[in-house]
Amino acid sequence: MTSTPAVLHAADLAHRKAGEMLVTTTESVPGFRVVRVLGLVRGNTVRTRNVGQDFLAGLRNLVGGEVTQYTAMLSQSREQALDRMRAEALALGANAIIAMRLTTSTVMAGAAEILAYGTGVILAPVE
Repeated sequence: MTSTPAVLHAADLAHRKAGEMLVTTTESVPGFRVVRVLGLVRGNTVRTRNVGQDFLAGLRNLVGGEVTQYTAMLSQSREQALDRMRAEALALGANAIIAMRLTTSTVMAGAAEILAYGTGVILAPVE
């Protein structure tokens, strides 16, 4: 399996702008070593459905297909959880998050939590 140039660039911290954060689901980054583990970083959001979305989803249920309103809501929720996790990592002084995971849980009927979590680290190029 070969990496695309975009993937190789994303892993190269030397080309990242100040404040950008490498986030990866892997436990290591080729060409880099973990200098310091700063600990668990996380970000979450809890979202509820609304009457308008439920009505449109009900109509979609009659004919089948993707419920684009829910797709957009969940996509925005994931991005918000990831942004909050990156902010927590930056506050700790991390330049990367490794072993990142996303999880979802039901809080109550019609409400769900999206949680992004990983390990905030400081990476340095292997010399």
